[in-house]
Amino acid sequence: MDPAEGRRVMVAVDEGDESVHALRWCLANFATRGDTIVLLYVRAPPPTYSVLDATAPVGPVGYMFSGEATAAVEGYSRQVADAVVEKAQNLCALYGKDKGEMKVEVKVSVGDARSVICEMVDKLGADVLVMGSHGYGLFKRALLGSVSDYCVRNANCPVLIVKS
Repeated sequence: MDPAEGRRVMVAVDEGDESVHALRWCLANFATRGDTIVLLYVRAPPPTYSVLDATAPVGPVGYMFSGEATAAVEGYSRQVADAVVEKAQNLCALYGKDKGEMKVEVKVSVGDARSVICEMVDKLGADVLVMGSHGYGLFKRALLGSVSDYCVRNANCPVLIVKS
């Protein structure tokens, strides 16, 4: 990395207050002039079940979503992504005025957040990954898993976890 070009700081954003707090903290305390802030939002893939899917919620018969229902879910998912990204961009613009010149890139991807974030770190050449922490306890984290724990273990760059 050429120091004159600055760092590529990837910030994983979502609908939660934790990611907004992490972005604010990053912009106020970590990002510097010349850095590129890469805002990454990962949308969950729409649920689909086929007639032969034994894991479907209604049993082995399953069901298929109509094209209209799938389009509605997809449209809502895009609206949520747009709202989250717009809020994050506004924060970057607000903090960027004080910091001088910072570039902002936006990436929206679809898939499992854990694996997509780690893949995008490599694909986009992030120098550091910044994430918020939901602060789950041991039991909840064991049941639900933790995106930040997964990224700490699997991302190919330093990971900075910001607690609320």
